[in-house]
Amino acid sequence: MKARSAFALGLLVGAVGGYAWWTREQSRRRQALYSPKPMRRLAALGWISGQEGSADAVLLLREYLEWEQNPVLQRRARRLLARFEHALA
Repeated sequence: MKARSAFALGLLVGAVGGYAWWTREQSRRRQALYSPKPMRRLAALGWISGQEGSADAVLLLREYLEWEQNPVLQRRARRLLARFEHALA
């Protein structure tokens, strides 16, 4: 019985820790999208491209396109936006 309790506690702690890590990573990636450094913004777009297209991602990319001045990054974001919108349609 003691081993089962320890296993259940370990599983619960792992799930809570994983959720906290995932939440922090999501926030970090979104913040990198508005970084003053273009390479970080490119990396953030790359990370977003690996995610499932969702309504939140579409809204984020639309906001980002209004903000972004770099034409290369704008093209990348437009391609992602079109792909995500197509997936949602």
